[in-house]
Amino acid sequence: MPLAATLAAGGLTALAAGPAQAADVNVVRNGGFESGLANWSCSNASGASVSSPVYAGAGALKATPAGSDNARCSQTVTVKPNSTYTLSTQVQGSYVYLGATGTGTQDVSTWTPGSGGGWQKLSTTFTTGPGTTQVTVYTHGWYGQPAYTVDEFSVFGPDGGGPTDPGPGLPGAPAGAAVSGQSQNGLTLSWNAVSGAGGYHVYQDGVRVQTVANTSTPVTGLAPSTSYSFQVSAYNAAGEGPRSAPVTGTTTGGGGPNPSPSVPKHALTGYWQNFNNGATVQKLSDVSAQYDIIAVSFADATTTPGAIAFNLDSAGLGGYTVAQFKADVAAKKAAGKSVILSIGGEKGTISVNDSASATNLANSAWALMQEYGFSGIDIDLENGLNPTYMTQALRALSAKAGPSLVLTMAPQTIDMQSTQGGYFKTALAVKDILTVVNMQYYNSGAMNGCDGKVYSQGSVDFLTALACIQLEGGLDPSQVGIGVPASPSGAGSGYVSPTVVNNALDCLARGTNCGSFKPSKTYPSLRGAMTWSTNWDAKAGSTWSNAVGPKVHGLP
Repeated sequence: MPLAATLAAGGLTALAAGPAQAADVNVVRNGGFESGLANWSCSNASGASVSSPVYAGAGALKATPAGSDNARCSQTVTVKPNSTYTLSTQVQGSYVYLGATGTGTQDVSTWTPGSGGGWQKLSTTFTTGPGTTQVTVYTHGWYGQPAYTVDEFSVFGPDGGGPTDPGPGLPGAPAGAAVSGQSQNGLTLSWNAVSGAGGYHVYQDGVRVQTVANTSTPVTGLAPSTSYSFQVSAYNAAGEGPRSAPVTGTTTGGGGPNPSPSVPKHALTGYWQNFNNGATVQKLSDVSAQYDIIAVSFADATTTPGAIAFNLDSAGLGGYTVAQFKADVAAKKAAGKSVILSIGGEKGTISVNDSASATNLANSAWALMQEYGFSGIDIDLENGLNPTYMTQALRALSAKAGPSLVLTMAPQTIDMQSTQGGYFKTALAVKDILTVVNMQYYNSGAMNGCDGKVYSQGSVDFLTALACIQLEGGLDPSQVGIGVPASPSGAGSGYVSPTVVNNALDCLARGTNCGSFKPSKTYPSLRGAMTWSTNWDAKAGSTWSNAVGPKVHGLP
């Protein structure tokens, strides 16, 4: 008879787990195997305490059946008569059993027929008899099968008066891990406190290097100009919780030149696509030298509110490796260009709505700047933003990065119609650290100009009359740029020829080549222009950058 049929004939059925009552305790001791095999007994010395794999904490039980031994590990627990208990555990392996004997009523068991490739939860319930004060609970494998693993073994029910193991729950993974205080041979690692933590373990490149009580620590003895990956875990009496998301920090090179060159007086900005949507696939090294600011699109949201990550689409970009990307960032900076990371986009889901998420954004952005060499960030959130907390985040980032930070924004036209809008408020609130606002003059309906008249997209008047709102609303002319698609394929609507863009630049900076709208004064320090994207520009033969770049760089 096949093994599965044998098991079925034995009458083993999985029973539904009932919910534990509020007063229930875990009457098992050392159910997480954090204390080795204390309180447990395994047949023929078949069991061992292991540190990997574990479901939670730092320990688990691994038991190995033999041809005549099913590797049964058990513990006798103290229970209360006439009571119901929920028995459960996490297991890995084939034909792993969970059961209870000596219940005084009906003994129970359940099992898993296959490995499933990961952890599986087994659970059942039993009821004690009127005179039952002790029950033996157990787990075992099957004869001749491979080793199995068990973790987080529990028996929840009324306290029978004997030793129990309710213990504290395992602490969660620390959030907000960030690196600061870079020096030639050291870094400072910090993270958010975890409720219920007794302390923290610090891992450097996967190896535990420190155990500390506080939420920050210096890491010393490092090599210059070297990147390191760090994780942090919290621990308490129940064991060690999961590690934080990795964060990377890079030591300095010992006083070399400023790695972030200053942005020129008049600058051309282009968004570089970290994905393939039909435009020309580019490496950063392929981006035209006309672009002074290259905005890498886009940062990715994480499970931590406000925090961002960056994941290079190596496959979509034809095998472009992270090492090549970092080298290209460094080469662009050496050529005097600023490479920044754009946050948001049409599908961006980053939200900064409180102090914690603001801190998370600043910390994660700073970590990415250090890891990849970005000179700053671009805010391109198309679903609105909270000016209070976005301002907090940007100022926190500025405090870390210093005066070389490149900070740009790409609001939609509706976002800059009034100084009372969230985007406009944010831009004004960070005016002292803001590089440029490149408003998107596309995918837009008709909008009001600064003269109160309505203008439709696709004309020089649309560009100049709407730019006038920002110029007269409090932004410095050096903080205003004109954002347009590089080709008709770059946006759903709003494409204008490079000639129209250049006429708008002339109109605003020199008072020439205007349409029906002519500003009351000129703005010769106007920063320049932006396009989506360098990839669509390349697809169209670099027509846009070859025409608009020289115009921008030739402004007064």
